[in-house]
Amino acid sequence: MNAYIFPGQGAQFSGMGLDLYENSALAQELFEKANDILGFHITDIMFEGSKEDLKETKVTQPAIFLHSVILAKTLGDSFKPDMVAGHSLGEFSALVAAGALTFEDGLKLVSQRAQAMQKACELQPSTMAAVLGLEGNVVEDICKTTEGVVVAANYNCPGQLVISGEIEAINKACEALKEAGARRALVLPVGGAFHSPLMEPAREELAAAIENTTFNKPNCPIYQNVTASAITDETEIKANLISQLTAPVRWTQSVQQMIADGASHFTEVGPGKVLQGLVKKIHREAETTSATLEKNA
Repeated sequence: MNAYIFPGQGAQFSGMGLDLYENSALAQELFEKANDILGFHITDIMFEGSKEDLKETKVTQPAIFLHSVILAKTLGDSFKPDMVAGHSLGEFSALVAAGALTFEDGLKLVSQRAQAMQKACELQPSTMAAVLGLEGNVVEDICKTTEGVVVAANYNCPGQLVISGEIEAINKACEALKEAGARRALVLPVGGAFHSPLMEPAREELAAAIENTTFNKPNCPIYQNVTASAITDETEIKANLISQLTAPVRWTQSVQQMIADGASHFTEVGPGKVLQGLVKKIHREAETTSATLEKNA
């Protein structure tokens, strides 16, 4: 069975999407539509902007979403997923690609999500840290016993977790994790504590937008970050999407469940190859590829 997976924040690069724009009339049309919806020329930043320009939250999330979704649209009849999943932001790309959301509604929600997260980050200084070489339950226990807000936020692959929370709590947890035998516990250059209780203001803001958006039954199951299980019910999809901002990304568990349900081939749709690397670490025998543009689609 064919699984299609969609990357999240951090996969952006300067020049992203330009090949799509230059080689596909459909891609060009969708990029121009995106400029109109967003009210600024995101294409200029994606195609010609610097690494710093692309780091701006209001740009990063829509840029990755657009690259992924437009690439999926240009695949035409060859895009036949048996199942889909996306890492954090990538869940929105997966939902549009699977027909649960329209392109326009997906982009509007992603833009609102980015701005709501930015506001939440500004309310309280916070950060995230990567933890390598420890079991998930050890990381969880240390987070629980550390003073302040700090939680396991991303289960990326066995032995690779990301924690999220208040700056002081993250620093204390990193020291405790190293003492417990972590190979590394490294604070990441991110603007806030994503997938933690500190994103509650953003969750509330996004919840209203999601509730007011029409969702359709997807063409195939989506394995959502919050449950790591196959979901096709629109009401459940909405609820999980709202919970996602303050709940952990269960990527390891999602991929394991997809494999248990018959996935043998994973195609990454969007910038970079980060997810293919994680899939291989979760299940070495899995086949992975990057989606590529069919010229003149």
